[in-house]
Amino acid sequence: MGSVLALSSGPRHQTWPFSTDPPPFRWDAHPAHWDNPPRWEKRDGRLPNPGSFHSLHRSCKEVFPQQIEGVKLIVNKTLSSFFKASHTLHLSAVCPSYYRFHVEHLQSDDYSKDKDAPALIGEIDSSGSLNAHSLLHLTERVRSKAVFQTQQAQFVTWQFETEYRGNDFTAAVTVANPDILRESGPNWVATLNAGKGGAHASYYHRANKQIQVGVEFEASTRTQETTASFGYQMELPEANMIFRGMVNSRCIIGGVLEKRLSPLPATLIMGAFVNHRGDKLQVGLGVNVG
Repeated sequence: MGSVLALSSGPRHQTWPFSTDPPPFRWDAHPAHWDNPPRWEKRDGRLPNPGSFHSLHRSCKEVFPQQIEGVKLIVNKTLSSFFKASHTLHLSAVCPSYYRFHVEHLQSDDYSKDKDAPALIGEIDSSGSLNAHSLLHLTERVRSKAVFQTQQAQFVTWQFETEYRGNDFTAAVTVANPDILRESGPNWVATLNAGKGGAHASYYHRANKQIQVGVEFEASTRTQETTASFGYQMELPEANMIFRGMVNSRCIIGGVLEKRLSPLPATLIMGAFVNHRGDKLQVGLGVNVG
C-alpha cells in the first residue's frame, strides 16, 4: 500500500494562463489556483488532502525552465475586489503571433477557501478561440467544474467534473464531450460482480476508432489469489491488421497479431506470451479460413 501526497511549503501567486507558452486546448487545463490543497488539512500527524488530481505533478513541473521565444507583453488590471482583467500580446518569428484577452470573476460564497480562487474565467484570442471555465462550491468538500473550449469558432471540448475532497484523499467523476442527442459521451463500460467466491471488476474504454483498452481485476476467496490485467487493441485498417496486447500482475506479457491475407478469405494469426516469473515462452502460429 502507498500514499500519494502533494504538498507545497510556500504557495506562490499563479499567473495562469500567462506562461511563456500559450495554454493548450485541453479539457484538463485548469487554473492553478483551483487546485490548491484545501484549508481543512489535518495537523495531527496524518496525511493531509493531496489536492486536486490535476495538481499532483505541478510542484515538479515548476522546477523545469520554460523556453522563452519572441517578445511578450502582459498587462494585468484589477478592476474590483471580485473582477480582474488581463491583456497578452505575443510577437514571434517561430509560431503565429497572437493577442489574448482574459477575465476572471472571483469567488464570494461561504465555501470559498481561497480569496483569489475564480468562479468564472473567460479567455479569447485573436484567432477566435474561446476558453471558458466555471467553478461552483456545492458544499465545503464538494465542488463542480464546467469547461467549454472552442478553436476558431468550432466547439472542441465541453467537460463537466464533480470533485469530493476528504481529509486525506480526493475523488472525482468527469464526463467529457457528452452528446445527449446522439446518445454518446465517454465510450466506456465499467462492471463489478461480487459474491462469496470473490470479486470481478472490469473497465473498457474506446479511445478512438483504432485504439481500445481494458483493465480487469479478479479476486478469489477460494484460491486466495488476486490478478490485475491490462489489455489493448490497435486496428490498422490500411494494412488489414489487428494487434492485441496484454500484461498482468503475474508478470505475463503477451501479444497476438492478426493479418488478413487479401484477396484470399484467410487470416494469419501469430502470437507470443512470456511468463517472466516462471521463465516460460509460448509461441503460436495459425490460419483462419472463412
